[in-house]
Amino acid sequence: MQAKAILRHTPTSPRKMRLVAGLVRGKQVDQAKAILLNSTKSASRNVMMTLKSAVANYAQLNPDERVSDQELVVKAVFVDQGTTLKRMLPAPMGRAYRVRKRSNHLTVIVDKVKQSSK
Repeated sequence: MQAKAILRHTPTSPRKMRLVAGLVRGKQVDQAKAILLNSTKSASRNVMMTLKSAVANYAQLNPDERVSDQELVVKAVFVDQGTTLKRMLPAPMGRAYRVRKRSNHLTVIVDKVKQSSK
């Protein structure tokens, strides 16, 4: 049974967050954590926090089952665009430039690795 965690209204542009989300998609949870710890992107902090929350949600949904990080896989990671705050920046000659402060919604889904039958 899969579990998911959602982080909403993160003040990072979706484009920057998708770069980090693509690094961990389809990886085992222990590998994904290692990748995120060594990543220099600031968005990797938010992805790590959401990944840990998804693993905790999986443990809570399956209390009878002891599952390690090696047995869980990141099934899906996707980033949706959140609200955009529109601000104005003073410009020369009495004009103003529009500044768009973007946000995003991050969703991480984890599931147990399927054992192949031989």
